Amino acid sequence: MSFLNTSVKSVYTYLLIIAVIGINVASIKWHTRIDLTAEKRFTLSNATKQLLKKIDQPIVIDVLLKGSYPSGFKKLASSTEDILLEYKEIAGNQLQFRFVAPDELLTTGNSSYADTIASMGLYPINLTSQLKEGQQQQNVYPFAILHYQDKLFPIELYKGTTPLINFQELNSAEAMLEYNLSNAIALAIQKSKPLVGFAIGNGEPMDIRVFDLAENSLKRTYDLQLINLVSQSYIPNEFKSIIIVKPTLSFTDAEKLKIDQYIMNGGKVLFFIDKLNAEMDSLQMKNEVIAYDRDLNVNDLLFKYGVRINSSLVMDLQCDYLPFDVNGNGQYDFLPWNYFPVLESSNNHPINKNLGYVVARFANAIDTVGEPDIKKTILLHSSLNGRVMATPALISGKENVTAPEDEKYKTANIPVAVLLEGKFRSLFANRLTNDLADSLQKAAQVLVTNCIEENKILVVSDGDIVMNAVVKGNQPLPMGENPYTYGTQRAFPFANKAFLMNALDYMINENGLSEAKGKDFVVRLLDNKRINDSKLYWQLLNIGLPILIVLFFAFIFLLIRKKKYTM
Repeated sequence: MSFLNTSVKSVYTYLLIIAVIGINVASIKWHTRIDLTAEKRFTLSNATKQLLKKIDQPIVIDVLLKGSYPSGFKKLASSTEDILLEYKEIAGNQLQFRFVAPDELLTTGNSSYADTIASMGLYPINLTSQLKEGQQQQNVYPFAILHYQDKLFPIELYKGTTPLINFQELNSAEAMLEYNLSNAIALAIQKSKPLVGFAIGNGEPMDIRVFDLAENSLKRTYDLQLINLVSQSYIPNEFKSIIIVKPTLSFTDAEKLKIDQYIMNGGKVLFFIDKLNAEMDSLQMKNEVIAYDRDLNVNDLLFKYGVRINSSLVMDLQCDYLPFDVNGNGQYDFLPWNYFPVLESSNNHPINKNLGYVVARFANAIDTVGEPDIKKTILLHSSLNGRVMATPALISGKENVTAPEDEKYKTANIPVAVLLEGKFRSLFANRLTNDLADSLQKAAQVLVTNCIEENKILVVSDGDIVMNAVVKGNQPLPMGENPYTYGTQRAFPFANKAFLMNALDYMINENGLSEAKGKDFVVRLLDNKRINDSKLYWQLLNIGLPILIVLFFAFIFLLIRKKKYTM
């Protein structure tokens, strides 16, 4: 009988061991987690999940945040590790990651990670942190490098605008981690680059002033080709988007029809329009320039879609700097130039989400008009201290000899960039002339009077926003950089390039990552008064209660032992 009981116990033991092993194996393959955070901080977007499932060859991500850094960047490193672990849950062995120090050598070559990042046009932050011994400066590389096949793709994890730690920017960087990582993966595994057109034929710049736009910004992500609005009979639908940058010659009705029909057939257009003729070259030569309307003949087209670019200049007390000869003795000093407004965003859209300041040059004011069914989102605007100046107007470099009259700068949030979304109606729905009808027939096209689907148009009232300055030696600067302050302590990293890339990414939106970009992490601060009032309660709860529980179970255990062995 005792032998039988022993056998039964052995069977139960083996079954228990097998069950435990089975549960552990099953939990590795089938498991889930519950995200209790209000903003779903630890939940990946559906677009990211679908993207990770498309990875067909191994991807390795090296994160350059290994080392001793201030707490803010340690937290960023920890958050990066957390989200990459989430990625591995879906991608499996197709995705690997590791944390490396910037001075380590790449496994694929003899160069260090720091040198590799620099060759990609990214540079460390010279971080200033406060210690007990005083201030400490160190280079921080908040970047990652994605390896896919034989290609390297840089990932910017943090975009700081000052040498001091900005916890708000660090929090924004955490919110943007999923988008930045997913966007790099999407860029790496895409089979072909989306086709984007650069419109020419109406005096658009074709020189070194668009070098950064064409060669550095767009070429890595898009297949950029020229579209001649004069000679080409129509804009092919193969173009995912076209960009119109600073035209200087009037558009004919035939050219507007080509743009209009491209939009009606689902094409996305980004307008960067300088309505006024006001150039720095004239100001530098004569120390004055007259700003007047270029007469581009696009007012009716843009009005039909829902906006109007006014013939007025936006001026702002929040502006960029230029060198001026204040005393007339050849000694120059940097003074604010109110015609170069530093634009803000309301952080109200994936395009301007966590976007820094954008600098403009002789920008115009925009009004949203008509078309109630079209959604209009203001992406860039002036600060609280702006003003609008009517034109034609004489702009003189002598204006900065005296300080601006602040009481004139009381207009807030003057729109400079507007996104239009909806089903647009054709400008030519009821005004197609015989000549225009013939041009459509020759191109084997049929007039489309309404958008075939929901569409998007971006209108920016300054072409210089996406152009780059040129310094001595015919060297182009990065987009948005001031040629007079570049490389000095006055230099400021404006977000012009980020604005352009965000806009194009949203307009084309092939990967659907806007949901990931729309995330926002809320910093919930502790209530100091409530902490002080309930300090003793929480100390007893967190320290005293666990001790009491241990003592209680110890007392119960002693009672059981005493009862067992006294019998």
